[in-house]
Amino acid sequence: MSRRNSITGGFFIGLTAFSAFLIIAAIIILLTVIIIGGKGTFSWEFLTTFPYDGMMKGGIFPAIYGTALLVLIMSVAAVPFGTITAIYLTEYAHEKSKLAQTIRFAVRTLATVPSIIFGLFGLGFFIKFVGGGMDTVFFGGQLKWAQPNILWASLTMALLTLPVVIVSVEEAIRTVPRELREASLALGATKWETIRRIVIPGSRSGIMTGTILAVSRGAGEVAPILFTGAAYYLATLPTSLSDQFMNLGYHIYIMATQSSNVDQTLPIQFATTMVLLLLTFTLNLTAVIIRARLRRKVK
Repeated sequence: MSRRNSITGGFFIGLTAFSAFLIIAAIIILLTVIIIGGKGTFSWEFLTTFPYDGMMKGGIFPAIYGTALLVLIMSVAAVPFGTITAIYLTEYAHEKSKLAQTIRFAVRTLATVPSIIFGLFGLGFFIKFVGGGMDTVFFGGQLKWAQPNILWASLTMALLTLPVVIVSVEEAIRTVPRELREASLALGATKWETIRRIVIPGSRSGIMTGTILAVSRGAGEVAPILFTGAAYYLATLPTSLSDQFMNLGYHIYIMATQSSNVDQTLPIQFATTMVLLLLTFTLNLTAVIIRARLRRKVK
């Protein structure tokens, strides 16, 4: 019996190691292809200049700027709201509360909705309904907000990443021992003081990690911004929330699908992909570093 268990255990260990090897090999091959394909185009000029000559020359600075601005506005919209919702679910709502159950059901539903659906929702709700209403009330029907722009794209992306923020923050808060809450309350602290001084500092590493991972996911999404604000080419940078913007992911999509000579645009596609991967890797590495430092500080 022990021999059979040993053989079975060895088989599953080997299968797990082989699966991990395949994943690592796929990542290495993918990165190698992208680096080899884009190294000739990737340069400081490519990062800091505007494109020209039908997007075939110059750089992708407007796409980098637009992506960074999108992520910033998305974070401002999603992170506070997601954190407050998670605090309510874990600290205030009763386990059998109908409202809490409804919120959790809505979060689970949002997490399973395809990203393209968020884009259609943003087009119908933010642009047509909210933007159209703002134009009617404040601008006499003149077209200003009832059109794609960076604000509506950012709010759409915020809805996409909101479930990730809520779940990650909720799980981080649950890691704080219940005894610490009870001790704080026993010493005369209020519920809010306990949350502000005990719960949030104790779960700060998990909150920051989940937030950055959600932001890194949003930085690479394309489908939600197809209808809500991304533009193929702009000669200027967005200067207000009602302006459209260029995006790294959308730039790759356009170069791969709309170009008359795809082979000629391949180096640009690979180099732009390198920039997008560097952005997401940097965000993920930042999350790891922040989590490690906060854990050492807590210890």
